[in-house]
Amino acid sequence: MTSMALAATLFGPEDLRMVERPLDPLASGMVRIRFGAGGICGSDMHYYRHARTGDFVVTSPLVLGHEIAGEVVEIAGAAQGVTVGDRVALNPSRWCGHCKPCREGRPNLCENIFFMGSASKTPHMQGGFASYFDAIPAQCVKIPDDVTYQAAALAEPLAVCLHAVARAGDVTGKRAVLFGAGPIGLLTMLAAQRAGIAETTVVDIAAAPLAFAKRLGANSVVDISGGEEALKAEAAAKPFDVAFEVSGTAAGLASAIGAVRRGGVVVQVGNLPGGQIPVPANAVMAKEIDLRGSFRFGNEFFTAVELIADGSVDVLSLVTAQRPLSVAPDAVRLALDRSQSVKVVLTA
Repeated sequence: MTSMALAATLFGPEDLRMVERPLDPLASGMVRIRFGAGGICGSDMHYYRHARTGDFVVTSPLVLGHEIAGEVVEIAGAAQGVTVGDRVALNPSRWCGHCKPCREGRPNLCENIFFMGSASKTPHMQGGFASYFDAIPAQCVKIPDDVTYQAAALAEPLAVCLHAVARAGDVTGKRAVLFGAGPIGLLTMLAAQRAGIAETTVVDIAAAPLAFAKRLGANSVVDISGGEEALKAEAAAKPFDVAFEVSGTAAGLASAIGAVRRGGVVVQVGNLPGGQIPVPANAVMAKEIDLRGSFRFGNEFFTAVELIADGSVDVLSLVTAQRPLSVAPDAVRLALDRSQSVKVVLTA
């Protein structure tokens, strides 16, 4: 068994290094995973650029990565349902199961959560962009032999989007507008369509992602880089019932509130830099809009794995580039270039 792991470790803004580090003996009750694939997420990119995402600030070296899949290579103690050699998608969440949110069926709001690749706690919770990493058995969800690690790694972002659509309530037959044509925006569109949404409009300021959204099945796309006249005209002609703000920008949230109809729903999915932004609160009041947050996911992770395994959602349709883990810093820089990529996946 190897005693070293190579990990993509962030030390500060734009200071991501491949660091070889010794592996500690596997703790009792844990499983060790050999990296198979990992998706580069928007939060990984925020961490790379700013050493923070939202309110979570990197204060010590952090291994990135929470969209991951791999092979179980070692088990310490009992591991119900998991055996060495299993191919698994990794749920990056470890929920405590006993706090109030967990008891209420909202484990994504767990007060004691461990979430891989996150600086939300100190010491930071190390991620899975490493040749070997450790998890608990409950995080390991088996995948069939015909499902690639690349596809399985994208169960995590799909779960985020399934949760976002669930937060919108019953969307059957409704019109949706999505702000942000990145991977989460596109997967939210696919999840909404699966849930019965009638029409989807995707809004962004970049032409290449919008063209990709159209190819993926958006009913219409709107480029607002030069202003919002076209968006306002579309909203006036056929009002939007629900808006998903996925761009993580103050302008996106303001546009979502402006575009949705009276009595409509706005779901905030994007992580807003700094967290504190002006909000057109009078419009929320006067239009009686339901403004709902959507944070990570709960049991939607297991649903996401099932949907990928049975072919219901083709997550690989978003992947525009694959790079080996050993060049993770270059891969993150590629992912940041929206003119060149939609989703970049790391491979073993």
